[in-house]
Amino acid sequence: MGWRSLWAAGFVTPVLLLSSPALKAQHPVEKTDWSVETIRKSGQLVAPVFEGHHQNPDGTYTLVFGYHNLNTDEAIDIPLGPDNFIDPIEYDGMQPTHFDPVPKNGARRHWGVITVVVPEDFGDRQVVWNLRHRGHLWSIPGHLRSPHYLLDAFDTDARDRHAGVMKFEPDGQGWRGRTGTVSEPLAARVGQPIQLSVWLDPLPDPQNLVWWFKHQGPGDVMFNAWESVVPQSGGEATTTATFSEPGEYMLRVKAVADIATIEYHCCWTNGYIRVDVTE
Repeated sequence: MGWRSLWAAGFVTPVLLLSSPALKAQHPVEKTDWSVETIRKSGQLVAPVFEGHHQNPDGTYTLVFGYHNLNTDEAIDIPLGPDNFIDPIEYDGMQPTHFDPVPKNGARRHWGVITVVVPEDFGDRQVVWNLRHRGHLWSIPGHLRSPHYLLDAFDTDARDRHAGVMKFEPDGQGWRGRTGTVSEPLAARVGQPIQLSVWLDPLPDPQNLVWWFKHQGPGDVMFNAWESVVPQSGGEATTTATFSEPGEYMLRVKAVADIATIEYHCCWTNGYIRVDVTE
């Protein structure tokens, strides 16, 4: 595995690999189109990350992907297509097109933003997420070949953390885990806030933090609150979203006990909200 693959997998970073004087001499900053020295406010790359896999009760497997935007201020948008695609094509389409900077919540990057479910007999095949940005193509393979990538699916006894049950309606059908569920489309107008809500059932964890993100779409999305707290008794998490341009959007909502839960790869629940925005 080359250094690019190792970095994209989350095991090393260019900061570590290119920090010695000898390496800097071979890779002078002034001759690169992105900085090799540190995370910066802007001008850096975004790379896909393969986080691991787990088996589902029906025998299929779930591959989990996130991403790392090395900028602290600059968000990056890469539409679906030749610069942002998953191969084989049957798994393409759910990946984000909007890549937020280093998260405000204290995490080092964005974890578990999409999953791909593959059949039980997937074997040694792989699913590759490809991102081209600032002239660099980053391709990260998801696979089942290594036990070191094995993840807990919904619960972890070692850390006593659990993926909460999320719903789009208080009495609606709930779900758990990273794969999430996609909502029926909501309607919105440019510049007019729309209220968004999800509900969590009573939780085994003391609380859940609920975070809201733009996942796909042509314009900017402004949330009046990007984080809410749902107590152990469960309840509603709500925010408003305002859209700068018309088009089809997808928002992502994540419910998680705490930051440590994210960085130990278990356990949280995603939801995806479609919004059709008109003038």
